[in-house]
Amino acid sequence: MIELPSKVEGLQFDLYKLEQKLKPIGYSIGGNWDYNHGAFDYKLNDEEGYQFLRLPFSAVDGQLDARNCTVELGRPFLLSHLYEGNLDDDASTGTFSGSINQFQDPIDKDASFPKKYIENGKNLVSELEMLLLND
Repeated sequence: MIELPSKVEGLQFDLYKLEQKLKPIGYSIGGNWDYNHGAFDYKLNDEEGYQFLRLPFSAVDGQLDARNCTVELGRPFLLSHLYEGNLDDDASTGTFSGSINQFQDPIDKDASFPKKYIENGKNLVSELEMLLLND
């Protein structure tokens, strides 16, 4: 994980409006969220594992699954996940309708970040600042 200090840290936004700004430029709400915190992810690469720019946020007024939720942005960071190329030997059946958990655990969920994508991440943070600070 590589933290990228930014001028967007501590800014507050309506979550719905923030999502409307970030989705068109490639961000998605990551799957690791709860009622009071979450993150937007921008996928940089998926050829050698996955490399993301992650923008964390926390609810300051309301819950993430409710209307009119205000969130505060945290410090963006670069994150790398490396996965095995084979099927997951520990795949298990789920409790609902016999579903199967097809997602394997990463080899290294905090893998070292490829240097060639660090500059891309910094450029994305600059773009994020321009978008969110010039409203």
